Amino acid sequence: MDVADVRTQVFAREWFHRIDLGNGIVTPGIDDSPRKLDGLRMPADLTGKTVLDIGAYDGFFSFAAERRGAARVLATDKVCWNLYGMATKDGFDLAKRALGSRVEEMEIAVEDITPERVGVFDVVMMLGVLYHAQDPFSYIRIASSVCREMLVLETHVDAEDYPRPAMVFYPGATLNGDTTNYWGPNRAAVEGMMLECGFKRVEAFTWAPQRMAFHAFK
Repeated sequence: MDVADVRTQVFAREWFHRIDLGNGIVTPGIDDSPRKLDGLRMPADLTGKTVLDIGAYDGFFSFAAERRGAARVLATDKVCWNLYGMATKDGFDLAKRALGSRVEEMEIAVEDITPERVGVFDVVMMLGVLYHAQDPFSYIRIASSVCREMLVLETHVDAEDYPRPAMVFYPGATLNGDTTNYWGPNRAAVEGMMLECGFKRVEAFTWAPQRMAFHAFK
C-alpha cells in the first residue's frame, strides 16, 4: 500500500489498539497495546504454533503472534467488528493490508466458538474479554474446548482482598461508564474456573491496577 494513503486512512478514524504499521505510522489507539503485550508475558517464540485470538478487535495481538513466528493465526470477533466509530472491522482490515499480514479472520461470537467451527489451537488468547461476559465461566469453558496447550487470558479484576473465589457484579454503567462491563472476578475465581475447565496449572501476573494476566496450561 502507498505510505501516504495508509497514513491518510489511519488518521481518518478512531482506533482501540496501537499498532506499528511501519514507515513511522502507529495507529493512535486509546489502549497502550505494547505495554499490555509486555504485561501478558506471552512466549517470545511461537514458531510453528497455531494461535487463536478471541476478541481480536483491531488485531494488535493477532499480528504480534504472527511476528513471533506462529504458523497460523486466526483472529475472531463479533461485537467489536459490528458497532460504530472505532468498534468496526475497518481497523483490522486496514492494519492487515498495511502489514501484508497472513492472519486469518472469522466473524463469530464467543458463544458460537467450538472445535467444529474454528478448530483446536496450541495457544488461545482471550484478552480484555472476560469482564464483558454475562457468563464468564462459559467463556473460559469455550476457550478451553479449542485450546491444546496454553490459554493466555487478560482481564479486569476486583475483590482481591476477599479470601475466597468471588466476582463483583457491575450493574448498568457502573464500571468505567460502560454498560457491557459486567464482572470483576478476583484471582482465585479466575484460577478456580480455569482448573474446573480442564487446565492443569495456572500462573497469574498483575500488570496494571486491577488488571491481571493468566497463563493456563493443559
